[in-house]
Amino acid sequence: MVAEPSPAELPDAFRTLVQERNAVVLAHYYQDSTLQDLADHVGDSLQLAVAAQRCEADVILFCGVHFMAETAKILNPSRRVVLPDLDAGCSLADAAPAPALAAWKAAHPDHIIVSYINCTAATKALSDVIVTSSNARRIVSALPTDRPILFGPDRHLGAWLVAQTGRPMDLWPGACIVHEAVAERVVLDLRARHPGAPILAHPECPAEVLIHADFVGSTTALLQRATTDPATTFLVATESGILHKMRLARPDATFVAIPGRDISCACNECPHMRRNTLLKAYRALRDLAPEIELEESLRLAAKRPLDAMLAMS
Repeated sequence: MVAEPSPAELPDAFRTLVQERNAVVLAHYYQDSTLQDLADHVGDSLQLAVAAQRCEADVILFCGVHFMAETAKILNPSRRVVLPDLDAGCSLADAAPAPALAAWKAAHPDHIIVSYINCTAATKALSDVIVTSSNARRIVSALPTDRPILFGPDRHLGAWLVAQTGRPMDLWPGACIVHEAVAERVVLDLRARHPGAPILAHPECPAEVLIHADFVGSTTALLQRATTDPATTFLVATESGILHKMRLARPDATFVAIPGRDISCACNECPHMRRNTLLKAYRALRDLAPEIELEESLRLAAKRPLDAMLAMS
């Protein structure tokens, strides 16, 4: 058995393996900074879905969580899609299992089912349209006004969309374990410590946090705001992985992650995202495993609402 590269050798060995496999490396903003720096594309869920759809490489190494790799396979089935850690899941995807949504849909056949992209392929297959935090407001605003809407699985994003669009919606009772942990008292404490610093918040945060934010937006929108706002200190209420790109874009600025619950906790790091490491990514490319595979009828059913999203984006 060939010995694995040492930690010092691993980045170069990984780059070499990417070329040998004719692979493209996609990484979410919430990944460890090492994986972000080695990726071909770093982005939010919408950007990575588009990159996966357009990919012409033989292999997609998806440094993210399971539903993201599934989305890549749904949109580009001819490519091999591998994930560094198959257990990299998502609390939102877990909150909306397909059987539960199927039962709700059967009881409410008049509703349009709008599902946040943070859900399984089976849940997507039951949906009418998929949204991301980047395009949800636009898509919800464009839906027919004569039909009620179910939005899931993130109730906080859904409540924010109701306030932004004026469209009443039934909300699925799910939440992101990272964003829901952000506590109002911690936000106020940090604001007192950093007077005048803008608060940038992801709409998956609870409403009592969002009311204090100077800007609410998707991960990409938060990064863009940090790049263009002249402030030199920012308080950031989202997964702390985004701070890596913020600091690269604004080396003159200070970015303070709002940790949630209390100042000392590390609950602004997604435990699922952080399952992926460079060594696991190397092994996934070397072994072409764990590989994401989907039954074709499920893939096609899940592709329909994704296509609707991309068309409306």
